[in-house]
Amino acid sequence: MAESPAKALRRILASPGVHLGPSCFNALSAKLVERAGFDYCFTSGFSISAARLGLPDVGLISYGEMLDQGRQIIQAVSIPIIADGDNGYGNAMNVKRTIRDAIRAGYAGIFLEDQVSPKACGHTRGRKVVPRDEAVMRIKAAIDARKESGSDIVIVARTDSRQAISFEESLWRSQAFADVGADVLLIDAIASREEMKAFCEIAPSVPKMANLLEGGGKTPLLSPTELEDIGFKIAAYPLSLMAVSIRAMQNALTGLKVGQIPSNGTIPSFEEIKDIVGFNSYYDEEKRYATSTDQVPAQNGIFSSGNK
Repeated sequence: MAESPAKALRRILASPGVHLGPSCFNALSAKLVERAGFDYCFTSGFSISAARLGLPDVGLISYGEMLDQGRQIIQAVSIPIIADGDNGYGNAMNVKRTIRDAIRAGYAGIFLEDQVSPKACGHTRGRKVVPRDEAVMRIKAAIDARKESGSDIVIVARTDSRQAISFEESLWRSQAFADVGADVLLIDAIASREEMKAFCEIAPSVPKMANLLEGGGKTPLLSPTELEDIGFKIAAYPLSLMAVSIRAMQNALTGLKVGQIPSNGTIPSFEEIKDIVGFNSYYDEEKRYATSTDQVPAQNGIFSSGNK
């Protein structure tokens, strides 16, 4: 019997070392993450909103759009995927629905935050959080929904109170999330190595996640060794794939505007592209269903009958 996505993720969390996870935003980027050899992957609400809508991650993308994008991502790969569950899309009852649908979609894990609606993107201005009791009830509701569904989906409890209120408040909330059963803890926009150490000292039996925003975020971009020494178990790189995609497309468009096609050294060959998106595996599987009347391409490019 195949290992469930949640069980695979729990195995990763229980294994030694810190485990690095890029954030994808569509099925193709998820396939590239898997082909690169990563054991798991996150989805990025920031990047999904940008890629699907061309809009900022400020609560404009809907629950249904995020869920649909997640299903496409999950179906494209075999590695466990951790969903960006935003703030659960409402109160505790909305959170329960979000968890149930994440389980049905096949997510291995999901992180939930304590922001108000509409939410703000991590590491940006204007973030506000719900009161303590409501924040804790969201996580409790997620745990209850998991139990009621008979699932073992991993619940990552995220607090945005470090930036919205204070570091001390974020520590209190993280401990409270652990007390009601969160599987992994995350303080977003944690601002120094000292804060990272203090965070990893609370609820020592609960794994900690680092959200390492590239290109100018508030959290120090420590090396994997440094993260492991401090006590982190998993680390997300939320914008690397989206950021390099934007720059690559900008560079290509600048050249195309004056008739310069990207050079062979900067783009994959057509054969590589076909392999990445699945043409070769499709052709291999197609052969299993070939019939005597199928037409197959001859070497000279002219179609010939298969029943000579």
